[in-house]
Amino acid sequence: MDFGLKDRVYIVTGGTRGLGRAAARELVTDGARVVVSGRSKESVAAAAQELGGSGQAIGVVADNADTTTPDRLITAARDAFNQLDGILISVGGPPAGTSDTIGDDQWRAAFESVFLGAARLSRAVAAELGEGGVIGFVLSSSVYEPIPGLTTSNALRPALAGYAKNLANELGPRGIRVVGLVPAHIETDRVRELDAHSGDPDAARQRATAEAPLRRYGTPDEFGRSAAFLLSPASSYLTGVMVQIDGGVRKGF
Repeated sequence: MDFGLKDRVYIVTGGTRGLGRAAARELVTDGARVVVSGRSKESVAAAAQELGGSGQAIGVVADNADTTTPDRLITAARDAFNQLDGILISVGGPPAGTSDTIGDDQWRAAFESVFLGAARLSRAVAAELGEGGVIGFVLSSSVYEPIPGLTTSNALRPALAGYAKNLANELGPRGIRVVGLVPAHIETDRVRELDAHSGDPDAARQRATAEAPLRRYGTPDEFGRSAAFLLSPASSYLTGVMVQIDGGVRKGF
């Protein structure tokens, strides 16, 4: 199936690693052009090169929490490709911790990065998009159920999902879609770190795979293909949805 991605232009934050990079790779594979951001010059340069170089992908060193990031990314897309069709907002998860160990400074940093940075980016990009534009948020299964030891994520991801639903209602009359991607147990460095944090990575993995009807972790490529579809014109009547990419972990509707 042709998703209609050829020559469309997307910003992918956190596009140098993990789920963001997987999504950027699938977008480019299907003919889109991307602006990827990350926090280090080296990772940004490597990702842009892997994705095809200047004709297909450019990289920008940027932090989602930085107030200058939205304008810089939008300008980069306009300067390099002369258009912008959407954004996938992905940000690394905040540090693990429980409610009695997370201090005020950690809460503020997580809020700036996970929630406020994403809201600021979506607001700026929405002002640039026309009919057919799309804004995607990479969320977490903590949207539905708290994950032990991830207090800040458990609080902020559901808040961001609520914001995304609200934004879909506001932007819908302009023909702009908003979607949430809700992964669980995708084989990334972040998931491996969380498994290790449990104290027994093998046991954590066994428990996780036992919960999934498919009895395995998902691959980044599988997430990336789902992201490419949701950002594409092929999903033009999907908005305000939180799409679970979890191998069937979440039960119910």
